[in-house]
Amino acid sequence: MEGAAVSGSSHQYSSSSMNFTSPSSSPSPPPADMSPNRPYVAAELIIALLSTVGNLLVCAAVALNRRLRTVTNYYLVSLAVADICVGAVAIPCAILTDAGLPRHNFYLCLLMLSVLIMFTQSSIFSLLAVAVERYVAIFMPFRYCVLMTPRNAVLVIFATWLLAFLIGLVPLMGWHKTPPDSGNCVFVLVVDMTYMVYFNFFACVLTPLLAMFLIYARIFIAVKQQMRRIGPEQGGRGAARQTRAAASMRREIKMVTSLFLILFLFTVCWIPLHVINCFLLLCPRCSVPLELLLTAIILSHANSTINPFLYAYTMTAFRDTFKDIFLCCRTMSRSLFLRSFLSSASSLRLTKHAVWYQRSIRPTPPVSIAFLTFCWSSQRRVENPAMSASV
Repeated sequence: MEGAAVSGSSHQYSSSSMNFTSPSSSPSPPPADMSPNRPYVAAELIIALLSTVGNLLVCAAVALNRRLRTVTNYYLVSLAVADICVGAVAIPCAILTDAGLPRHNFYLCLLMLSVLIMFTQSSIFSLLAVAVERYVAIFMPFRYCVLMTPRNAVLVIFATWLLAFLIGLVPLMGWHKTPPDSGNCVFVLVVDMTYMVYFNFFACVLTPLLAMFLIYARIFIAVKQQMRRIGPEQGGRGAARQTRAAASMRREIKMVTSLFLILFLFTVCWIPLHVINCFLLLCPRCSVPLELLLTAIILSHANSTINPFLYAYTMTAFRDTFKDIFLCCRTMSRSLFLRSFLSSASSLRLTKHAVWYQRSIRPTPPVSIAFLTFCWSSQRRVENPAMSASV
């Protein structure tokens, strides 16, 4: 999601922003070529479509299936909403900034880039909330029902989005570069790299990621230890209870593994782009190959499309609900098609009957005045023989 912020404008860094960094007494010339990279734009549009549709499906699954309405899944819905925003808002903005738009409107450009950064922070905080929720479930099971209520989950989600919004608006509050003379909306010429590296990456991205990895590591260790303790006790008096506990632990391991996989893929998709940002800050006059940069950008955006597939692959409840939604949609589409077909066929039959009826009562073709005069004269002769004799 944050790569959306870096995306389009980072494209210009390796292709044209060197024109801005070259020392010159005159104002910096505009980039020679601000036309968008067509393969990049095509890839972004495909990712935007998959991200929007897939994560809308996640939200629909939680809304339709009561079994999925858990505190954990509420945080996953928040993550899905952030990914929807990436597909519907961030990627279109990235395509615009890839062409240097909006031009000569510095604060609108800065606002677009700041909002894009916000979506990443919301995703990270949602993942952190999931990790904390699992930690409480494992290490504080007796307080879980008190702490992790749906109401508290909604409050946490609201707080994460508010905090992400404030972090994303920091550049708009003054931590930004001087507007470029060209007026082009280019990320590296608008957003200060010290903000992106020291504040955004180290403080707001890397620190939560490290905390989440530590949380999941401790959860895995605790669950494994519990499973080893349950094993030797299964032959005793409480064998049935121990069997249920072992099954519960296996379900917990499966759930935590799925959530950790989401975190791991998020990290894999986003770290390359942040490493490039660090490189640009430490070596401002160095260039980054355009292919490498665009690959990192597309990889970061592609993370928004991964989660629905992960849920379908690793979580049975989500997979079954997705199947039900697809079957329902297919049934509805067939029903609508059949209804439309029958309606059109019925209207066609009615039209044919109407044409037949209209033809059956159609008046006789018009005749000439001479023919009508002849018929009228003939009728009068029949009625008055004297007229016929005189003629």
